[in-house]
Amino acid sequence: MAARCDDPAVLTEQEELQRRANQVTDESLESTRRMVQLVEESKDLGIRTVVMLDEQGEQLERIEEGLDQINSDMKEAEKNLTDLGKCCGLCSCEKLRAFEESGAYKAVWGGASNQDGVVSSQPPTSRVVDQREQMMMSGGYIRRVTNDAREDEMEENLDHVGSIMGNLKSMALDIGNELESQKDLIGRIGEKANLNVSRIEAANQKANNLMKR
Repeated sequence: MAARCDDPAVLTEQEELQRRANQVTDESLESTRRMVQLVEESKDLGIRTVVMLDEQGEQLERIEEGLDQINSDMKEAEKNLTDLGKCCGLCSCEKLRAFEESGAYKAVWGGASNQDGVVSSQPPTSRVVDQREQMMMSGGYIRRVTNDAREDEMEENLDHVGSIMGNLKSMALDIGNELESQKDLIGRIGEKANLNVSRIEAANQKANNLMKR
């Protein structure tokens, strides 16, 4: 029986394979475009996080500087109290003088400290770069089927994704290091604040005693 003229064309096996290859290529191309969009969004988020952490770190450093200034001012105030006590015929304030000899004080203000937050380790980005170079030397990221502009764009997209992924890895390590540094800084701030409170209370007590004389 002869085929009707309005029947759909019957594809040969070769044509069906070509149709399927084109379909898969189109889907793969869209996937790489979505990947580019996702990593770009992740990069922007990472950059905003780094900026926010930097600003937070600067604020914490200013707080610590303020506590250091309070500690310095208290030294001068204690000296004045001691001089005043001597003028009144009282013994020097041993309690105030011994404050800086305490282990807690020396642990916070005495000796060298790692207040600069210097990170000795550097992000191992070379491994990411090496992997990308190996992929390019082996012929690229994809196995070419249609060998057309779509596959060229896929290669470009995947190369771009690989580059950003390397940057994201370095960024994640930097964020982790900064968080660890700020954690130490926050700990120092808490210790300095507690010591300043104790020092101020001791000085106030001494001042009150002098006023009662």
